[in-house]
Amino acid sequence: MSNYSLSGFSGLTPVVKNLLILNVALFAIDVALRMTSGFDLTHLLGLHYITAAEFKPIQLLSYMFLHAGINHIFFNMFALWMFGTILEQFWGAKRFFIFYMVCGIGAALVQMLVAYFRIQSLSAGLPPEQSAEILQKLCSDGGHILMQGKNYADATLGQLNLIIHTPTIGASGAVFGLLMAFGMLFPNAYLYIFFAIPMKAKYFVILYGALELFLGMRNSASDNVAHFAHLGGMIFAFILIMWWRKNEKSRYEI
Repeated sequence: MSNYSLSGFSGLTPVVKNLLILNVALFAIDVALRMTSGFDLTHLLGLHYITAAEFKPIQLLSYMFLHAGINHIFFNMFALWMFGTILEQFWGAKRFFIFYMVCGIGAALVQMLVAYFRIQSLSAGLPPEQSAEILQKLCSDGGHILMQGKNYADATLGQLNLIIHTPTIGASGAVFGLLMAFGMLFPNAYLYIFFAIPMKAKYFVILYGALELFLGMRNSASDNVAHFAHLGGMIFAFILIMWWRKNEKSRYEI
């Protein structure tokens, strides 16, 4: 096992460095395309609901390398650098990369699952004999309507259209997986909230997870943060670490 530092400021490790480069490069390309041609890369690579006309399987992977603005990418990359450097030093490059990707894809799957339940709930308000046809039309045509800056006047159809066609982007799901891993591996290490208030990592993870659950369940119309994707990254992180621990323990049992 390689040496590691709990400070998180011991320099860039290889996987973290390449992830930072990829995220920043795609952010710059996305900004340049919007400014020069008006093309929004998130329509192509952002994660759409599985029945949306825009959905492609690669989006389960590509969505985590796009960001909505400077603040979005800065805080995600800062967390990737701070926690990712420590975890890559602790695990090694291969295991860290697998972990990061599993958390990111897991976050996407949870986001899809939550969207499915929300769609089912909203669909209950549609005429039963027409619901399948309405949903099919939403999936095929709704994205074009949103790209024109419009939406359906009917509240239920409008909400369904937004769920199906609004893309999810960002590394937050994978980053929340890193946070969970840090809390599990270094539970008594101190994190400084707002760079001033010390809190042990295990308590910070619990409180942050509870906050994300509360905000996700509240489902505020003005909140465009994918809280359940964050929770999905944490859930998959927990499962993967526990699975690794179980398998590694069994190797030494006689």
